Amino acid sequence: MIAELNTLIDLIESDLADCAGSAGIEGETGIDIEKLAGNLGTTEYHLRRMFSSLAGMPLSVYIRRRRMTVAAADVVAGHGLLGIAIRFGYGSTEAFGRAFRAVHGAGPSEVRRSGGPLRSQSTIRFRLTIEGSSSMDTRITDKPAFSLIGHAKRVPLIHEGENPHIREHIEALPTDEHARLKALSEAEPTGLLQVTADVDPDYREGTELTYLHGVAVGTSTSAPEDLDVINVDAGTWVVFTTSGSYPEALQSTWAATASEWFPSNPWQLRPGPSIVSILDRAADLSTATIELWLPVERA
Repeated sequence: MIAELNTLIDLIESDLADCAGSAGIEGETGIDIEKLAGNLGTTEYHLRRMFSSLAGMPLSVYIRRRRMTVAAADVVAGHGLLGIAIRFGYGSTEAFGRAFRAVHGAGPSEVRRSGGPLRSQSTIRFRLTIEGSSSMDTRITDKPAFSLIGHAKRVPLIHEGENPHIREHIEALPTDEHARLKALSEAEPTGLLQVTADVDPDYREGTELTYLHGVAVGTSTSAPEDLDVINVDAGTWVVFTTSGSYPEALQSTWAATASEWFPSNPWQLRPGPSIVSILDRAADLSTATIELWLPVERA
């Protein structure tokens, strides 16, 4: 995966050097990410998720920052703004100006007058560091189709710390509702679950996802009418088990899946919900033993 990501970086730089990218979703270049991923033996979904996890930013944001870094030289040199906008894949000076300001914090005219401020995005280069000082407690399991039932809500994605929108969603449930849900659990992952689905492939902070507080049941089980349902296809899952401060231990495990586990194992993420099962916890949830379930397929 490290080699694949560096190949992607090289193609982005080549595209920028040609100044011939076409503006796509979120201002991406004309590179066909899906086709590239296929040629590299992976999937666009996995490539984007691994990039965002390892780089600390979505692929689309990196491309926009690199594009505006290169375009800034033309702006400072006094070239026509419309020509610059077209060369870098924007249909108008207004669209280019918005993207430029989002990266540099100032519009092209301001930068042209004063020479700044400019915020440069260096070219990323991925390297795998082998430490060997720790191991990850994992298992691979094949599961038939199942359903996740519970109370769902659309919430924004937050990378670090507790998500207050999720906390508010759970706290709004009646006290006895948690016991009722737990009694409905009949399939792995067992117990009350924290489910995230419909996540943006780039894992951009602030984008919306579906969060479900519920349990797993068999596909033949009819869910009560007042509960939401997420149907999950049959497939392979990797399960990571960890203990420690919560939610820091969970977030550290998420990061380690991208930086350590996936680069070292012949598996890749496939679309589907991620599931957290709390096996044991302190009364105030300050510490916990958890399982993180991720849908995978052979790379």
